[in-house]
Amino acid sequence: MALTQQATWEKIQYNEEQLLIERLGELVTGYDNDILKDKLEKTVNLHGVQQRLIIYSAKKNNRIFAYLIEHTYPNGYNGNIRLLTGVDVDNQLLGVRVITHKETPGLGDKIETRKSNWMKQFKGLSFLNLDKNQWKVKKDGGVFDAFTGATVTPRAIINATSDVLTLLSKPCLINKAGKGCSDK
Repeated sequence: MALTQQATWEKIQYNEEQLLIERLGELVTGYDNDILKDKLEKTVNLHGVQQRLIIYSAKKNNRIFAYLIEHTYPNGYNGNIRLLTGVDVDNQLLGVRVITHKETPGLGDKIETRKSNWMKQFKGLSFLNLDKNQWKVKKDGGVFDAFTGATVTPRAIINATSDVLTLLSKPCLINKAGKGCSDK
């Protein structure tokens, strides 16, 4: 049984890594470093909750041109939504992709790019071209559409994306010597 468990665990790890590589490729190309190894793990305080982030650096000729932040937002309709957010060095979004989720099929699962283009609207956005107060669904006074019958999921994605942009505006997030960050 232990051998079967080990083999299953290794297959799961392999599949998760392949999915991550696929999502990375959707957000950034042209890097020449081993992006999965060129990473920094940080624990940050978001809304009073400790969150673990993995920050991948995309480099060309040993110069960083983008960061890809793997993070989990706990407030999806059915729990955690694990995301990958790509941001260039000017804090402009390259995009947001879902790694895993448990949202309702046919409603909240429209966050998957194979089911809807909704996630693609984040590309090119930043706090420079969209005020932080506008990062809400239209129903809450923001600029983003929600899904019919599923407002919680878009709210979660918008909040998670806004949180990453807020954290990236702080030098402590990507500074290896930094003691930690918060959303404050």
